[in-house]
Amino acid sequence: MKMISKNKPDNWPYPRWIAHRGAGKLAPENTLAAFRLGASYGYQMFECDVKLSHDEVPFLLHDATLQRTTNARDQLGAGNSAVAGDHPWGQLAQLDAGSWHSRRFAGEPLPSFAAIAHYCLRNGYFLNIEIKPTPGLERHTGEVVANHAARLWQGAAVPPLLTSFEVPALEAALAAQPALPRGLLLDTLWTGWVETALRLNCAAVICNQALWDNSSVTQAKSAGLRTLSYTVNDEWAAQRLLDLETDGIITDRVDLFTPANPEA
Repeated sequence: MKMISKNKPDNWPYPRWIAHRGAGKLAPENTLAAFRLGASYGYQMFECDVKLSHDEVPFLLHDATLQRTTNARDQLGAGNSAVAGDHPWGQLAQLDAGSWHSRRFAGEPLPSFAAIAHYCLRNGYFLNIEIKPTPGLERHTGEVVANHAARLWQGAAVPPLLTSFEVPALEAALAAQPALPRGLLLDTLWTGWVETALRLNCAAVICNQALWDNSSVTQAKSAGLRTLSYTVNDEWAAQRLLDLETDGIITDRVDLFTPANPEA
């Protein structure tokens, strides 16, 4: 029996090529500098990770902890919690999120979600927001991020795409802001993935690139779901996904794959 996703848009508004965390590995991930660099390569859509500070300010960070991509140990002291969500935004905003990458980006701060939203909206860019909760805060993070997204994009022609590996986060986003499009992230094709995406009224499924083949693409498309992939950094892999007629490719290689040459 053919399954239909009620939330599938009649016209998918998003471009095929999506810059991973702003500019992949060419700039410090999830920073405004990365977005600006990705845009300089012609990208119109960006993926980023959003979580909550202790005082519930949404901001960009991939990891649950601060050590890898900030100077938190030096700034906050070794005796303080490394968990990002344990700190208020006033402290997090003071961290250096660029020096770990290269001297060129020294002093680049963690951006608030609002700052990234304003940058995208003012420049006509599209955004794929991965809801990345601090463990234990999946539902609350999904609700808060969805509410902020709805407020920030109110009246915009194209809303952001909310995605997550965490089903409870997507459930909360659906309950809070059902009009915003959602996508289920998958690192394995676990039993019931299509049914779960439909229950969450998702518009898309975003898979580890290796999971897409003729069978899985057919399952998703038969259910009315768009098909996106992460993180695609090789030409042969990109060509395989293009041949499968998938809908979106998330890449670090903004220098290799550009929207000006989409079939590269």
